[in-house]
Amino acid sequence: MTAPAVPADGFPLAAIPGHYARERGDEVVARAGEDELTWERLHRRSNAIARGLVDRGAEPGRIVTLLIPNSTDLIVATFACYKAGATPQVLSPRMTPSELQAIVALGDPVVVITDEALGDESAVDPGTATTTPTALAEGRSEDDLSETRIATSWKAPTSGGSTGRPKIILSGRPAVTSSFDPTFWRISPGEQVLITAPMHHNAPYSTALSAIFGGGTVTMLRRFDAERTLAEIDAVGATWVYLVPTMMRRIWALPDQVRAAYSLESVRAFWHCAEPCPAWLKREWIGWLGAERIWELYAGTEAEAGCTIRGDEWLDHPGSVGTVTWGEIRLVDLDGAEVTEPGETGEIFTRVPAGQPATYRYIGAEPVELDGWSSLGDMGRFDDDGYLYLHDRRGDMVTVGGVNIYPAEIEAALIEHPDVQTTAVIGLPDPELGNRLHAIVQPGDGARVDPAALQEFLAERLSGQKVPRTIEVVTESLRDDAGKIRRSALRAQRLEGAA
Repeated sequence: MTAPAVPADGFPLAAIPGHYARERGDEVVARAGEDELTWERLHRRSNAIARGLVDRGAEPGRIVTLLIPNSTDLIVATFACYKAGATPQVLSPRMTPSELQAIVALGDPVVVITDEALGDESAVDPGTATTTPTALAEGRSEDDLSETRIATSWKAPTSGGSTGRPKIILSGRPAVTSSFDPTFWRISPGEQVLITAPMHHNAPYSTALSAIFGGGTVTMLRRFDAERTLAEIDAVGATWVYLVPTMMRRIWALPDQVRAAYSLESVRAFWHCAEPCPAWLKREWIGWLGAERIWELYAGTEAEAGCTIRGDEWLDHPGSVGTVTWGEIRLVDLDGAEVTEPGETGEIFTRVPAGQPATYRYIGAEPVELDGWSSLGDMGRFDDDGYLYLHDRRGDMVTVGGVNIYPAEIEAALIEHPDVQTTAVIGLPDPELGNRLHAIVQPGDGARVDPAALQEFLAERLSGQKVPRTIEVVTESLRDDAGKIRRSALRAQRLEGAA
């Protein structure tokens, strides 16, 4: 298939559907389950919804909240926001009322658009305007709008971070095309992208839209399923696939004959991010699919700087998240001095190169800054070749008897046990040592683990001070649907229970 004619940088996102609809109107731009959306339908339907948003007061500088799960409706609503000049903000329909209301209070959206299945019922405060795509489009023309508006930010993802307090991360880029995201994600024009995670998370949403801006097609899973992911790759001829390591582990846990039933030949790149990938798991995927097809990205939603690494590079630098691909990164020790020696650990600070515009602006928080550099709280080290290795978040570090211990190292050892699916290590108060290490372990399906046996397993791999004194076995998942563990929340729950 010939690559589509992609507009130059600076082209209004509001005009993207019309641009591709003129030549490729009957081609599919997005699908979810049995629903398929053509470029022509995206263009016409988003025109009508945009008129409804304008009537509600949407304009540049305002947010419209989308409480819509992975679906073609979400794609239509996103472009309706662009056409109305508003910034789309995608939130999870599964949020609790308190979570949702806190973010709505920060963003002050023009309106909250809910999933059609929810109708006007949602967890939003009754005082907040709520509607549906159908209600916005009702009685309104699908013809082109007379004005091309440009939102001041092209996206407004949210984050609770390690503190649990929500913030909105407004993109520093207006709603125009840019080669920035497609370049570091290596998304080519006309890409066939498979999104396996919820689009209310930044990476799935950003990569899906980057593919659409480049005239590609996005297939969204409504819910992750290991074998369904493989089947969908072959069914749609996916060329670019988004995953998180938890998904990779579940796919790898499929019987060999199940995985072998799918060719996956169409895929040129499998990307993973959002959480550390166990070294053993990455080696298995590289051996299965080839090192040149396995990619990893490390960056914050703020996107000031980031690293990428391909599988063959990783084999030469196992455990690394890559070299700096964009922006600038430096390390700072606990006393605030810059770390210059390879192998020494420090807090990771990032910044955009001098003369370039800011990549984000917070609503509801202030960045942690030092001399113009900002921190996301991660700790890491560089090797002699400039490859970055992550240790943990500074706030997750546990001081035991005066010794600083990073939970990620212990978790990596625990996850090597064949019966452990997920684990989180936290610090709990100890009258003698100040803190003690406490491991929370979720066994694999059908597996049973013995805490004493796990401690013996760890004792063969870690020094004595790093072996958790207590191990708790749980049945519920420790990760959210983005594959992340919030250790601060797990610790707070156990402190509250003890109290």
